[in-house]
Amino acid sequence: MRLEPLYQRDREQAKEEGRQERKENLILRLLNRRIDEIDASLIGRIKGLSIEQLENLGEALLDFSSVADLETWLNQQSI
Repeated sequence: MRLEPLYQRDREQAKEEGRQERKENLILRLLNRRIDEIDASLIGRIKGLSIEQLENLGEALLDFSSVADLETWLNQQSI
């Protein structure tokens, strides 16, 4: 059995997880600047988003003016 394909798969998975975490952190920083501190329950919901949803949130947050806007957006997602 060759280990190279398994190693490659694990490496790609680690890269993807790293990208996800960086996007989550960026979105959270942007949200904190835009609408102030976010409570832990909302942070948990954000961390549960897919990469595509995080990208959509990154665009949507430009229109947010309050935490209520974030909550409304999150409620519209299928989480």
